[in-house]
Amino acid sequence: LGLLLADQQTQCNQQLFDGLTILQHRGQDAAGIVTAQTNVVTKFYRHKGKGMARDVFTAAAFARLLGNCGIAHCRYPTAGSSSSAEAQPMYINYPCGLALSHNGNLTNNQQLKAWVRKQHRHINTDSDSEVLLNVFAECLRQELAKRFSDDFSKPMDADSIFSAVKRTMSFCK
Repeated sequence: LGLLLADQQTQCNQQLFDGLTILQHRGQDAAGIVTAQTNVVTKFYRHKGKGMARDVFTAAAFARLLGNCGIAHCRYPTAGSSSSAEAQPMYINYPCGLALSHNGNLTNNQQLKAWVRKQHRHINTDSDSEVLLNVFAECLRQELAKRFSDDFSKPMDADSIFSAVKRTMSFCK
């Protein structure tokens, strides 16, 4: 579930939570939300945990999910384990802040994990979603390095993102 509000002053946390409660039947093991504010230097806000959405999101946790865009996920584990670390969305900060929620199984997860490790990236969980996020992040890093000579201060363009997505999809099965 993803959401981007045109009004940069409006918070999306309630809409994302409402969407999770509607989709709760798709997964009752864990729930998570990542939000970001797009009108300032982007900072991600994340809360996730084991259990139903109504139990994971306390009032205090919910209040910290600031921003006008975000993604949410409720999990039914099909790969990995049932630990809170594997609750989604997954987040990585290099080459830029990225958050990902993924449903499905990567049948070549072990080969992808080996490739990711050869790129000097660390995998913290048994989740294939974390592997997918790292594959995409590395493809994006390589694309940006090719286009901008490792000057990551330049804004990312859509072509770089779509090229990284295309390359990521060519790796994944």
